[in-house]
Amino acid sequence: MTADALALAVAMAVASGLIGCFAVMRRMSLAADPLSHVALPGIGVALALRIHPIFGAVALLFFGALLVWALEQRTRAATETMIGIVFSAALAVGSMMTSGENLIEALFGASGPPSTSELIFGLAGAFAVIVFIVTQRDSLIVMLVSPEVARTTGINVGRLNLLYLEAFALTIGLGLRYLGVLLMGALIIVPAATAKGMARNLTGMLYMAAGIAVLATVVGTWAAVWLHRASGPLIVMTATGVFLLSLTRKPA
Repeated sequence: MTADALALAVAMAVASGLIGCFAVMRRMSLAADPLSHVALPGIGVALALRIHPIFGAVALLFFGALLVWALEQRTRAATETMIGIVFSAALAVGSMMTSGENLIEALFGASGPPSTSELIFGLAGAFAVIVFIVTQRDSLIVMLVSPEVARTTGINVGRLNLLYLEAFALTIGLGLRYLGVLLMGALIIVPAATAKGMARNLTGMLYMAAGIAVLATVVGTWAAVWLHRASGPLIVMTATGVFLLSLTRKPA
């Protein structure tokens, strides 16, 4: 693994671990996987236009998150319900637009070093997600406890929820080159779920989730190079292995 690839992988993993903590606490564990599938038609459009697939994927993910937020505000249905509806349509369209080797890479991740544009975009995107979580942590916690209380303290709940969904979507887009649309949701949820069961407080959970995500990404990517396999399944297997080991830990 080159230095550029390692830096991008670590940045993506930290963002995934942090954003995943709030996804777990918001009971959005099942939403990460379907939302990642929204990237598929964006990848198809990007390939047709001969631009880098990550840009098409992120553009569609941003639009998908905005659509989910708008439908949620209009219908007052649960976030995961809206994501499920958007996911079904996106998967149908995306499967028709992408085929062959490109489809395999979109589903399970690609190999090879990142391009310069991908490296810059990935590092900038991961930095934006990390800054958002760090600066908005308290507001996100208050919103989780009670949206009504959050409003009385001056928090714009609707805007904050939209920003979180967009950060969530961006994080998915950042990890597509390593895990693809089928597995990226696991890197967001599994480290956070592991940390939730082990940490004593939210700060510990955030640090632990980020660390587990980094460990799984680095070990899984290294194993993929050594075994000449796609990195996505090995990253998820590593993260799942850590989760299973955490279950053997005696409760404090």
